Amino acid sequence: MTEGNFVDYVKMHVFSGKGGKGSAHLHREKYITKGGPDGGDGGRGGHVIIKGNKNLWTLFHLKFKRHVKAEHGENGGKQRSTGADGSDEYVEVPLGTVIRDSETNKIIKEITEDGQEFIVAEGGMGGRGNWHFKSSTNQTPRYAQPGIDGKQIDITLELKVLADVGLVGFPNAGKSTLLSVITAAKPKIADYEFTTLKPNLGIVKYRDFKTFVIADIPGIIEGAAEGKGLGHRFLRHIERNSTLLFLIPADAPDIEKQYEILVDELRRYNPELMDKDRLIAISKSDLLDAELKEELEKELDDNLGLPYIFISSVAQTGLIELKDRLWQMLNKEAV
Repeated sequence: MTEGNFVDYVKMHVFSGKGGKGSAHLHREKYITKGGPDGGDGGRGGHVIIKGNKNLWTLFHLKFKRHVKAEHGENGGKQRSTGADGSDEYVEVPLGTVIRDSETNKIIKEITEDGQEFIVAEGGMGGRGNWHFKSSTNQTPRYAQPGIDGKQIDITLELKVLADVGLVGFPNAGKSTLLSVITAAKPKIADYEFTTLKPNLGIVKYRDFKTFVIADIPGIIEGAAEGKGLGHRFLRHIERNSTLLFLIPADAPDIEKQYEILVDELRRYNPELMDKDRLIAISKSDLLDAELKEELEKELDDNLGLPYIFISSVAQTGLIELKDRLWQMLNKEAV
């Protein structure tokens, strides 16, 4: 999948179908000149339905689908025959998609399960035929109900990546390299900032055929919560991760300051992110000799007070221990 094919934000206008008109038909047959009303009901208009599909990973297939319209219901007929319902229109989305009302920006629904369906615009009811209105005082009603109009709504679809672990770090911290080493994912890797312009998902194979999903979120910069850099276009992908893995390179000028900036950006974007489990991975640790590593450990113990681990994606050191720590954090309730 290329960078341009990852679409996680789509706006569209949806129309549900109008209900069919009820029939005002009067029964007529040879030898029966006044058979009375027998007009049938109109059919229901089609719904517009959002449906979860576990085989989709992006909203790219909806990128150019600006309008979605369901069929109108058919009109009622004679002999009390009901008109056919309009066909429902399905919009399939990947799991983790949030549906918002574009006008109010309020969340209408979140799609998190395969096959989950949500009617975002209900079709109009069909009108009732004239036979419903027959009474002792009005035995030949010559009127029927019109169908109810369908609904129109502007919606915004936002994809929040579903992953167990979210990789958080500054641009060029080595997140894509780590993902490529511990999973089968093949993210774009280069020695410049903002190499990653879309979230990359990878499945980590653990012991006894167990797996968990890790997501490389595009690099955060100071001010991201206000929209700087790639802004909170991608910060929302972190919301669904149960564990956050902060990746800070060993050659960073100030590891503690980098961590505090990252945490502050997440806090400002959504304070609830502070409730998630956190682990700090010091990447590029192959650059450290034993003396420097010992000095850095003492500094981290004194100042951060959070669990940390030294790793090197290039030298492939500390990766097994990293998987163990992440697995324990993800399954601590089951242990």
